[in-house]
Amino acid sequence: MTLEICVEDAAGLAAALAGGADRIELCAALDTGGVTASAGLMRAAAALPLPVVALIRPRVGDFVYDAAEAAMMAADIRMAAEAGLAGVAIGALHGETPRLDEDLLAALIGHARAAFGATPPLLTLHRAADLCADPDALVEAAVALGFQRILTSGGALRAIDGLARLRRMAARAGPRLVLLPAAGIDADGVAPIVHAARTGEVHASARSPRRAPAPLGFAAATGRTDAGKVAALKAALAEATRR
Repeated sequence: MTLEICVEDAAGLAAALAGGADRIELCAALDTGGVTASAGLMRAAAALPLPVVALIRPRVGDFVYDAAEAAMMAADIRMAAEAGLAGVAIGALHGETPRLDEDLLAALIGHARAAFGATPPLLTLHRAADLCADPDALVEAAVALGFQRILTSGGALRAIDGLARLRRMAARAGPRLVLLPAAGIDADGVAPIVHAARTGEVHASARSPRRAPAPLGFAAATGRTDAGKVAALKAALAEATRR
């Protein structure tokens, strides 16, 4: 089983590694759903002895992007490649209907393949996928675009509440791509999610609450990656594979 941990800072990198994570999704501002990490954090993550995928999201809010934002995303993909990361997590939607913006995604994937060069990048379709109305069309589009995995909660706020859609997507995808369940996953509830998604991969933040000062009224982070929670989830995944 592959445990991917979402991390937003240097302390989180260390905690994910100590807890036994197999892969990292790197971002910033996780409390807002995550945006693209800085070049410095990308370089720090690239020094770890495990693959790191960079979230490419230029701002919080929806996933409908204009030409200027698309150019920013392409530049951030190049930054991830230059930092030495293993791949990117991207997503984009049409504004008028809840479906993938296949033209933009195809262009971004082209940028990624060119930027990463001889080593093909890991390509994850991020949780913009959960806003798409038709899960069958979503899976077919993701396969056609060349994504290797879809990060998904099954369209629910928590993956445990999206099991029906996860089962449907898994049946549609077959061996063509991997479902990467996410959202509210912990050691206690991971087994039914893994079995519904027919997957060997899971994504989680594994954070514990923290209190931090908010100087001058700036928002403070509400959680931090917890090595103990990472280790517990890793153990639960191992147990789930034995059932």
